Amino acid sequence: MTHVTDVSDTDFDTEVLGAHADLPVLVKFTADWCPPCRQLTPVLEAIAEEERDRLKIVQINVDHNPQTTIRYGVMATPTLMLFRAGEPVKSMVGARPKRLILKDLEDVLPPARSSATG
Repeated sequence: MTHVTDVSDTDFDTEVLGAHADLPVLVKFTADWCPPCRQLTPVLEAIAEEERDRLKIVQINVDHNPQTTIRYGVMATPTLMLFRAGEPVKSMVGARPKRLILKDLEDVLPPARSSATG
């Protein structure tokens, strides 16, 4: 089961900018021919599963969705762009390990919900 959703030029505004304004959305700009993009896939799957209460992760293929790619000035793949309340707030270029992605996101993610009952 995948925790990273595919989006397109058609549904980007709905899926990233609108529907989940309560959660930040991490967008992976990717391409089929990009080896670092493929390396990043299992990393983002793991983060999406672990952080599903604090973060939504989607991916968009730059070759099939040029409008969104141009709109956000994406020049390289993979590019990770974090949106909060419909606005891009952080961008990272290149594949990176899970711990670095989480470190880069810690200042923009909402606090973790406590699982303890009081």
